[in-house]
Amino acid sequence: MSTKMGRSSCTSILIGKKASLNGSVIIGRNEDAKTAWPKHLAFNKHETIENNHFKSRDNKFEIDLPNEKFAYSSTPEWTDKYGIFEEDGINEYHVAMSATESAYANNRVMAIDPFDTEKGILEEAMITVILPYIKSAREGVKRLGDIVEKHGAAEANGILFSDNKEAWYMEIGSGHQWVAQRIPDDSYAVVANQLSIQSVVFNGNDFMYSKNLQNFVYDNKLWPEDAVFNWRRIFGTHDDSDLHYNTPRVWIGQKLLTPSVEQNPESFELPFIQKPDHPISIQDAQAVLSNHYQNTPYDLTNPKNKNNATFRPISVATTQESHLLELKDEDMTHWLAMGVSAQSVYVPFYPQGTKVPRMYKYGKETYSTNSAYWVFKLAGNLVDRSWSKYGTELVNAQKAASQKTMRIRYEADQKLAQETDPDNKLEIVNKANNDMAKAAIDIYQKLSAQLITAQTANSPLRFKMDPNL
Repeated sequence: MSTKMGRSSCTSILIGKKASLNGSVIIGRNEDAKTAWPKHLAFNKHETIENNHFKSRDNKFEIDLPNEKFAYSSTPEWTDKYGIFEEDGINEYHVAMSATESAYANNRVMAIDPFDTEKGILEEAMITVILPYIKSAREGVKRLGDIVEKHGAAEANGILFSDNKEAWYMEIGSGHQWVAQRIPDDSYAVVANQLSIQSVVFNGNDFMYSKNLQNFVYDNKLWPEDAVFNWRRIFGTHDDSDLHYNTPRVWIGQKLLTPSVEQNPESFELPFIQKPDHPISIQDAQAVLSNHYQNTPYDLTNPKNKNNATFRPISVATTQESHLLELKDEDMTHWLAMGVSAQSVYVPFYPQGTKVPRMYKYGKETYSTNSAYWVFKLAGNLVDRSWSKYGTELVNAQKAASQKTMRIRYEADQKLAQETDPDNKLEIVNKANNDMAKAAIDIYQKLSAQLITAQTANSPLRFKMDPNL
């Protein structure tokens, strides 16, 4: 029996253009909720809708929307019974958005400005009512902020925005209060289910916030007026569970990208903004979102940790999909890994496509062979039976799929650079998306066939015949 979707327990990353290897602005997130809950890829067309109105299926939030709706990519649920949950995408104006990073507010704040769980905006609706109607990252922050102040929020969340110039991280800390920080061009941030923004600078160009944020805090004696305004301290939680569930994920992300800085995985003071030791490639970002503490004592694939996990890893069995949204000049890439990021492969889709590869449109709650989600999930399940036995085969498949899909994308990029006709460009994009999807799926189907064949010898009914009989 299907049950209503709960809040997702995700991990996010944001990378400024001078911190990335090729000058791209990159945002990304693992969408973590259930172990068997397929996602689809969608390319939503530009359209005009008279009397455009949104009504949530998850609660009673509703809102009138602009008539003009921009084209955008997204990854909706396999069913809209409990809401759309489009989660992430890039629109035709080269604006990317990912929503949401679930977070928690403390009881002091909740006593004064609680969340409106009945009518406030929540994760399910955010991409749908924001991304198709904005032309910049800042505009996205402002649009969502206005909705929170007018309609209220149903939960504490972190929301990622970017365009080809800058990345923004926005946090909702109470029913009507929010703040957003621009990620410095030379820096990055890793976020893990906490309100993470620290010192807020008012009246500057790098922060946006609710209209009465300062008055709300000072009038309700939530923070001294003569102290630096620390959003994380004022609105966030500092529970023992944070030290095992949240902060270690930030620690490992920063350890991978800034190994020169020694830090404690159980620290409430890990910085929100960090500078990398080296330019961050898209593969580095994928490695962060695919990490499960490998090469550390905390790796869950180590048999010693099977029933004794110390820290919650970034990549977990409940990951439905992982995405990285990369923007550079006129180039847009919606990197999408279906299923568990550590066991899947990131396919570099063109978000401006109009034809979704067939197997990325299908998949329900029960396993089926016609679904991209289930193709990658099956391979992961087979590897789960013994990482020590089958991990190498998985890694080889990941490398092969990554190399092949990236080569297809590169060749398509070269063709697009020489093409001027819009119709021909779209044909190139749609063909490349289909070819990349097929290449990755073919390799993973072959991997599953190999693993199933090898595992037939692992039956408890196996019996070695005496050759003398």
